[in-house]
Amino acid sequence: MRIVLFGQAAFGKDIFDKLREAGEDIVGVSTPRQGTRPDPLFEAASVAGVPVIETPALRQDGPFEQYLALKPDLLVFAFVTDIVRKRVLDAATHGAIQYHPSLLPLHRGRTAMNWAIISGAEKTGLTIFWVDEGIDTGPIVLQREVDIDPADSVGTLYFNRLYAMGVDALVEATRLVREGSAPRLPQNHALATYEAPCGPEHAKIDWMYHSRVVSNLIRGCDPQPGASTNLRGETIRLFEAQMRPGAPGEPPGTVMAIVDGKAEVAGVGGTIVVGRAQRAGAAKQPAGEVLMVGDVLERTP
Repeated sequence: MRIVLFGQAAFGKDIFDKLREAGEDIVGVSTPRQGTRPDPLFEAASVAGVPVIETPALRQDGPFEQYLALKPDLLVFAFVTDIVRKRVLDAATHGAIQYHPSLLPLHRGRTAMNWAIISGAEKTGLTIFWVDEGIDTGPIVLQREVDIDPADSVGTLYFNRLYAMGVDALVEATRLVREGSAPRLPQNHALATYEAPCGPEHAKIDWMYHSRVVSNLIRGCDPQPGASTNLRGETIRLFEAQMRPGAPGEPPGTVMAIVDGKAEVAGVGGTIVVGRAQRAGAAKQPAGEVLMVGDVLERTP
């Protein structure tokens, strides 16, 4: 089975390596347009002598003809940020399968992990699905479930669990396609959720919400886009949050204490312990180096 792998970054490279270790025949790779720093998947494919076509170039007839010459049977989408046109999908005899870091049909869209944590979900997972013309709407090949720890951020959820699990799941799904046993389980579209990309406009902390909601927002925006609060007209972004239940005895948003470099901030129904903070244009620092006892944090405009 002739495979063209679409992807980028370390995740794409690791899937490239694992598929080759599993004996799969990767005849081509497609990556985003290269910047000043070579992409890890681009470099790995180049070293291995596997042809690479930049994904945006597939809109042009010349590169598309080069792609057709690869005679792909299956497209494997690892980490795809470019729009892949229908004619590219149609050229592969078995179609395309894709990794998505949620339990579809929940949290369709490109910031699924952010919204799972922000929504307060206790579980999430990954889905390998057949690509169709919708946004994460195709039939399911397989799914894997994981717990969301109360201290998880998007970064820890991805790198500690969903990353390695996703590499293995894509390799397994590819094998199922090659063996002719890959299922096509329809998604229940009535249960679907879709959220817009999580950006700064979604990351503004309102300290009058319950502290659990505030903690979920900070964790769900960590490391990007970073949940923001206002301190004396300056935007501060907060990271590494944990909620501690119990009445804090101070108005919401008040910095109550600095302990071991962490800031303890009063909330509604609990205290939020913040590990790191960041001023605009500066690097992240221990929260206790940015905030002081008695500071009152407010919602950003």
